[in-house]
Amino acid sequence: MDSALLTDLYQLHMLQSYHALEMEGTAVFDFAVRRLPEGRNFLVVAGLEEVLDYLEHLRFTDEELAWLEGTGRFTHGFLGFLAGLRFTGRVDAMPEGSVFFAGEPVLRVTAPIAEAQLVESRIINLMQFSIMVASKAVRCVLAAGGRELVDFGMRRAHGAEAALLAARCSFLAGFQATATVLAGRRYGIPVAGTMAHSYVQAHDSEDRAFAAFARSCPAGCTLLVDTYDVLHALARVTALARRLREEGSGRIDAVRIDSGDLAAQARLARTTLDAAGCPEIRIAVSGDLDEHAIAAMVAQGAPVDVFGVGTRMSTSADAPFLDCVYKLAEYAGRGRRKRSPGKQTYPGAKQVFRCFGDDGIIVHDTIGLETEDVRGRPLLEPVLHDGRRTCPRWSLAHMRQELRSALASLPPALLSLAPAPAPAVHLSPGLAQLTAVVDRQDG
Repeated sequence: MDSALLTDLYQLHMLQSYHALEMEGTAVFDFAVRRLPEGRNFLVVAGLEEVLDYLEHLRFTDEELAWLEGTGRFTHGFLGFLAGLRFTGRVDAMPEGSVFFAGEPVLRVTAPIAEAQLVESRIINLMQFSIMVASKAVRCVLAAGGRELVDFGMRRAHGAEAALLAARCSFLAGFQATATVLAGRRYGIPVAGTMAHSYVQAHDSEDRAFAAFARSCPAGCTLLVDTYDVLHALARVTALARRLREEGSGRIDAVRIDSGDLAAQARLARTTLDAAGCPEIRIAVSGDLDEHAIAAMVAQGAPVDVFGVGTRMSTSADAPFLDCVYKLAEYAGRGRRKRSPGKQTYPGAKQVFRCFGDDGIIVHDTIGLETEDVRGRPLLEPVLHDGRRTCPRWSLAHMRQELRSALASLPPALLSLAPAPAPAVHLSPGLAQLTAVVDRQDG
């Protein structure tokens, strides 16, 4: 994933043309989401750490340059230029864990045009996916009402990188753990897991499967109880729990239910476990869960302690892409903008200013020029300068706290799963004036 060739061909074609024309002026590009997906009242910033790592290490290897030469598309002089290309620019961005709305610049790149152009495809690739999944995951967190959430999404994620990023973004959003082991090592996320139906089926009896699994995990385990019959399995679990207590040889932390009417099965499990003297055994459920299924179970008072959320979160199933863009706003000191109907952009190096009420709740945002005096707290912060990181390498724990604070500043209606109007996003007088000037210059 670190290769400089992880880009679109047209980026390299444009770079070759810039090189031939000796176009070396400074460009400003904005990354933004044009429209919120249906059902989303706000989005969560995520993916910035990966973008900064990509920019800091961007370079073409000798092998990559040899491959490009073999395509016959590029001149020797241009390939020599690529050999020395490094990202030397600046990035300003909203910190991970921030919340934002449609049309707002989330990240701004300022660099010589060849550098700023080349990185477009990978920046969109990383930011789009991370924002999409973090914004889906936080809806699950809001729906769960404080109950534990575990990422189960690896097996149906769209590739290895997607699985790891989904684990990272769901933890940022407030999940407590992931089942993806490499994500635990790479990001320091707690890992959690249960067992598969195949394990139970591989044994001669469910009772033997449970006993063997519990004794092989003496620090605690979760047993899957819906392979055959939930009620019979629960009887085996409670009998085993008593034996393990007597022997001092293991512990059953939870049972997991993965099919059927999950709320009804959870009530059955809680009643059975409590009646058998096992109130300490928790109940986990999984199986095609999303924020709506979670909210429905919570509303029914289902005694669920842990939700395992997989496919629908890691693929953001109801909104599997964002209408996001990375567009030129300035080149060689002159504002630039796109005027295509429905795809308009605004010129200049911009900032987002957020105004809060006396109660700390967001009232409105204003998109203005970076140098303009606009009321409100500026949201884009300098994170990279001269190609090197200028901000701390924030921990995921820090980002989780940033998001908690950001959620507390949202109007309460936006925290519902139901659609609600976002705070107004205004254009500043300075930005409106520059837009008019650019339009006159462009005819």
